Amino acid sequence: MRLVLTGGGTGGHIYPALAIGREAAEKQPGTELLYIGTSKGLESRIVPSQGIPFESVEISGFRRSMSMQNVRTVVRFLQAFRRSKELLRRYKPDIVVGTGGYVCGPVVFAASRLGIPTLIHEQNVVPGLTNKFLSRYASAVAVSFADSLPHFARVGNAKHAGNPVASMVAKADKKKGFASLGLAPGTPFVLAVGGSRGAKAVNEAIMEMLPGFAGLGEVHLVFVTGERYYEEAQTRLAGLPAELSKRVRALSYVHNMPEVLAAASLIVSRAGASSLAEITSLGVPSVLIPSPNVTNNHQQPNAESLASAGAAVMILEKDLNGGSLLASVSSIMRDPARRERMAAASRGLGMPEAAETIYEQMLQAIRASKRRR
Repeated sequence: MRLVLTGGGTGGHIYPALAIGREAAEKQPGTELLYIGTSKGLESRIVPSQGIPFESVEISGFRRSMSMQNVRTVVRFLQAFRRSKELLRRYKPDIVVGTGGYVCGPVVFAASRLGIPTLIHEQNVVPGLTNKFLSRYASAVAVSFADSLPHFARVGNAKHAGNPVASMVAKADKKKGFASLGLAPGTPFVLAVGGSRGAKAVNEAIMEMLPGFAGLGEVHLVFVTGERYYEEAQTRLAGLPAELSKRVRALSYVHNMPEVLAAASLIVSRAGASSLAEITSLGVPSVLIPSPNVTNNHQQPNAESLASAGAAVMILEKDLNGGSLLASVSSIMRDPARRERMAAASRGLGMPEAAETIYEQMLQAIRASKRRR
């Protein structure tokens, strides 16, 4: 198979694409991959580090208000569209898969104009503008949340497949997670993380919660601060009573997140789509604090989807403080039966077979395209 992947801007778009590419390569040894992104996006660093050929086009997003910037965006789109057509004609892929971000627009649209089968994957409950536009031209659509399907009601081949990053973490070894933290297997701990770069509001609430956390017996806290907040957190944690300090560990970043997540009793997290895919794939209960600083506030519907299923508790950032966070964490950690119910609900939402499902959907799109020729 010759497969073109496109998606960019954030890891939430890039890692699902890489997971799909990995699945295709495992299913069909000899599969050739090409990734098309932007030179300024994270994908320009992440993708080459995975040994995958990378080409770039330049594109920017539309502003919601009238602006000359939008005129320049149209010009960039047309230039990126022409560049994408050149790359696709040269590479001759069997299918093009887009996982979101502005760069998908010209690449997937160019593929559709050339008669190349296309699949787009939507990670969030509420689709982004690019995927809404591309759904008119895509051969197939895969979504992470069942709640997204009504947005693609006019697409013939739309499927609730899950998020392919779930397939990468489903077999994570919790024993390795405990060992990497220096904890005995089975030690109850809360994993608190505000995203790969950290989140000031989440970090502040965790700090405010710590005095009350002392009352949670033998429960430990693993606090992933983000690199830019690590030194400040270490300074503040140095003032904790010795008994509590033994149970609190701050880390700037976790390189083996799936293993640590598999070992966690509870996670306090933002509600990005990839994070939720990992959480549900492993069946971990969660306290979710959706970021209000993302396009279309898309993390809140993501969190609501888990909360309504009983897999999570949601705290909006406007309601977040040490007291509200401690109340949620304490009520879950003090009630093993409730925690197990939440874990079961989380596992019920998990779709560890997501990458395989999307791979099969790709094959269907390729076969359908060949029948039409």
